[in-house]
Amino acid sequence: MDKPLTDHEASSDTASPFFSVVMLHWNTGRFLADALDALERQTCKDFELILLDNGSPEALNTDILAQHPRLRLSVLRSESNLGFAGGNNLAARSARGEYLVLLNLDAFPEPEWLAELYRGAQKRPGVCFASRQVMAEDPTRLDGEWNVYSAAGLAWRKSHGQPLAKACPTEREVISACAAASAYPLAAYQEAGGFDEDFFAYLEDVDLDLRLRLLGYPCYYLPQAVVRHVGSGSTAIRANKPPHHREPAKRSPRWNPINASGRGEFSLRLSHRNLIWTYVKNMPGAFFWLLLPAHLLVNLGYLLAGALTGRGKIIARAKWEALKELPAVWQKRCQIQRGRRISAARFVRLLDWNPVAPLVKLRFR
Repeated sequence: MDKPLTDHEASSDTASPFFSVVMLHWNTGRFLADALDALERQTCKDFELILLDNGSPEALNTDILAQHPRLRLSVLRSESNLGFAGGNNLAARSARGEYLVLLNLDAFPEPEWLAELYRGAQKRPGVCFASRQVMAEDPTRLDGEWNVYSAAGLAWRKSHGQPLAKACPTEREVISACAAASAYPLAAYQEAGGFDEDFFAYLEDVDLDLRLRLLGYPCYYLPQAVVRHVGSGSTAIRANKPPHHREPAKRSPRWNPINASGRGEFSLRLSHRNLIWTYVKNMPGAFFWLLLPAHLLVNLGYLLAGALTGRGKIIARAKWEALKELPAVWQKRCQIQRGRRISAARFVRLLDWNPVAPLVKLRFR
């Protein structure tokens, strides 16, 4: 690989950049200036920025955009909210870089962030990358390091709410990157078909990363690639509006199914629906059947817990929506598993096998 452009160097508008950075806007205008400032300060300049207005009622502030003429910026607009999955897929179709980088508008990268991603790509070509996310409002605490996926088919963010001092200090292979700040070889993203747009949002990044892993594309965590993330597990969907994007909220450092009242109805429903789809599509080979009782038990547990907390109808609706679409989801599974390039045993070694981990770890996404 060639050396990336740094400091005040910039590629010509006609040259293909190394990175295509994609950001989605849905009522996130208050973050726009800080997000663009953070990208302007990147020491690695070899990137283009694709900013998608994802059908937002709040228009993009063109005055703020005009303050960053040095950014290689393309602005796209969707007439409707395509969700996190569809919005990123639409923007990715305009990408020209070797790597596709997804960055939330409320995730502000440190100046060396892209340079660290580039160093990772030099060291491990063709690999996906997860970034270290610290809380923007309290940089002494972690917002997350990577996504954990358990053998029972649950997912959560590693180290969410934990002190920064407890962060993983070294690069390591992981099962999934949180798409608030992640990087994928563009060719791999395209081969996998991008995000599953039927998910709309929630667990769509886990699903994508599991499919990429089945295709033989590993994911590595880069502890020196740091972003400050405002987002949280609670979302802007408190008003039951369907944004794709997390917004600032009071954080609860721990979550379990008995204490689900802090989640918006929309996010809770999609999370529990997509939970089933992610397992059905991706758990490979005989492990699908071996671990299915655990997955069913977990889903039953959430239904019972929801009934105790007044959320039972929402969760039951989510499970019913998931089951109604199982024939179509099974067809997706067949296609994914036919294209699998790694053994089932190699895939499952990256899963979390602690049977009580979902209850004692930081949160279910």
